[in-house]
Amino acid sequence: QVQLVESGGGLVQSGGSLRLSCTASASITSLGWYRQVPGRERELVAIITSGGRTIYADSVKGRFTISRDDAKNTAYLRMDNLKPEDTAVYYCRGETWPRTYWGRGTQVTVSS
Repeated sequence: QVQLVESGGGLVQSGGSLRLSCTASASITSLGWYRQVPGRERELVAIITSGGRTIYADSVKGRFTISRDDAKNTAYLRMDNLKPEDTAVYYCRGETWPRTYWGRGTQVTVSS
């Protein structure tokens, strides 16, 4: 069982920046970030594969950057120009086929 631990959430003003971290307890193939607000489904934010391929939701393209440090089994999500609509609980997701793992989430709140 791989454990994922997120950190870096918090409260920031609109236009500000945050960096989220997700550290896995073991090597993992792909790492990604999803987010969820109450009453809505969890949605993809960004994914990075072991080969460095990245996928972003349209709503965050140009503002968010996902990266990874395989030596630390850690993925990062740099979030710039944050907007109030980015407010959500952000979850780290790891996948090494056929298993998928989730972190417990970290709250990001963007004030207007």
